[in-house]
Amino acid sequence: MVRFIARANIVHLQDLLTSETNPEQRRVIEGLLALKRKKLEIAERQARDHSRVPGKPGSVVRPSP
Repeated sequence: MVRFIARANIVHLQDLLTSETNPEQRRVIEGLLALKRKKLEIAERQARDHSRVPGKPGSVVRPSP
């Protein structure tokens, strides 16, 4: 759910940037966009790490080297 919302927020903020001409407002939107991208990156990393937990249904267990 967190990833879905983060992606939706990113799309919305990108849309706002296409029409915003006020430099101050653009900076605010760009800052929010950077935060949402970081949040999505963290959520995706956590989802990948969580899917690799041994013993969890649907998890991927990778052999040790």
